[in-house]
Amino acid sequence: MIWGLVVDHVAVSVPPIILGFILSIPLGYWASRSRVARAILLGLGSVLYTIPALVLIVVLPVALGTAILDPQNLLRALTVYAIAIMVRSSTDAFSSVSDDVRESARAIGYSGVQRFFAVELPLAGPVLLAGVRVVSVSTVSLATVGAVIGISTLGQLFTNGFQLDFQIEIVTGIVAVLIVAAVFDVIITTVGRLLMPWNRRPARTRASRRPAGVTA
Repeated sequence: MIWGLVVDHVAVSVPPIILGFILSIPLGYWASRSRVARAILLGLGSVLYTIPALVLIVVLPVALGTAILDPQNLLRALTVYAIAIMVRSSTDAFSSVSDDVRESARAIGYSGVQRFFAVELPLAGPVLLAGVRVVSVSTVSLATVGAVIGISTLGQLFTNGFQLDFQIEIVTGIVAVLIVAAVFDVIITTVGRLLMPWNRRPARTRASRRPAGVTA
């Protein structure tokens, strides 16, 4: 039963993480280039993330015309939260790219699209990776709310445990969620290291940059 809930929980958590990342890239880039867009998008993201998950799950069906118990409502709510978090990270990521670097890329003949994919996106990668890791942990934890509306997630261990006053089941659910979040984080970090080899520093290089007292 626990393994089945883990699989269901992963299936619910993965799409919002991916969609939140993909959709936040153009929004964050736009916000990094426009002060007005930055103020609007970051302000809207902050407001959306303060909305309780259950409230958002109830509001979305009213706005979209879907059934309240439709499993898609949870995916949409988690995607909204993912974008709300990730848009700030993506904005900071693209803002961290130096204007001198952009001008240098333009000077050697890069078009806007080439400059984005070959220069700005790779340089923004480390900050984007950090943002995705935060979104991953947040999404895995928020997905437990799905149990309240009958969606199969690890949250069912919480609801069943409270209803039956079975503490072991509640603790099992907490541990399972923590393990899933940790595995997601390891996978995302590993993929980031593979896609961004320039962001890896050899241990010897890091050691050589430490102060002599610290190294000793």
